[in-house]
Amino acid sequence: MKRGTGKGKLISLQMLSFEFRKAVGNPYVHIFGVGMPVLMMLIITYTVGKMSSPEALSAVHTSIFLGMGPMIPMATLFIGYGVSLAQEEEKGIPQRMELFGISASVTLCNRILAELIFMLIAFVIYYVAGYGFVDLEVPTASGAALYALCILALSGILFVLSHSIASLLKKFGLVYCVTMLLYFGMMILGGMMGVSYDNLPAGVQVLAKLLPVTYISRDAYQIWSGESYQFGPMLQAYLLLAAVAGILLFFTVRHTRRKLH
Repeated sequence: MKRGTGKGKLISLQMLSFEFRKAVGNPYVHIFGVGMPVLMMLIITYTVGKMSSPEALSAVHTSIFLGMGPMIPMATLFIGYGVSLAQEEEKGIPQRMELFGISASVTLCNRILAELIFMLIAFVIYYVAGYGFVDLEVPTASGAALYALCILALSGILFVLSHSIASLLKKFGLVYCVTMLLYFGMMILGGMMGVSYDNLPAGVQVLAKLLPVTYISRDAYQIWSGESYQFGPMLQAYLLLAAVAGILLFFTVRHTRRKLH
């Protein structure tokens, strides 16, 4: 067996490079996962900054900057991966790869790593733009670590959701529609569209509390600056979304096994 073909091991440089090129070639991740977060962050910080006092400016800018961060995994992993997988399913690419001896587990492992690398690059661009053009505060070590953990946990859940939706629906147009609706729904409820959680109607706030992005958008500054924070409600939101993702994944696996038999 040739070294680096991806047939004998879960992660190979050749397969990883192939999956990374696919991720980079997806226009949706560049528009919604790189350009849109930077653009919205700059516009909202500039607009809100003009209404803030000079003493509070850096805190306001930092809060907005951190609150926009979840847009990157929401776009790169949730929308980008979902529509890409749906396109492949429509064309029968996973089945063709298996005919060449490349199993679904090998493809998935390399795809996950490639998507994470691209997401990391998107965050680097976002942070360079933020610290280059906006007055941001430097985090505490624990605050930066906890914020990164929140983003990584959200990323993992969104990846499972995206994979399950694309695997069940299998149609590019349908997957694109569903993921985009959920994407903008989470942005609106999470307070990332210029309307904060406190300004949402009471009934809408109940729904917003069920989403992890709401707590990141609203409370990330407390975590970032090392202030005391009660993680209970945020953890409950993560567990709820993880449960939904797990249920969808269960039906996906069950549906796939039925087709094989």
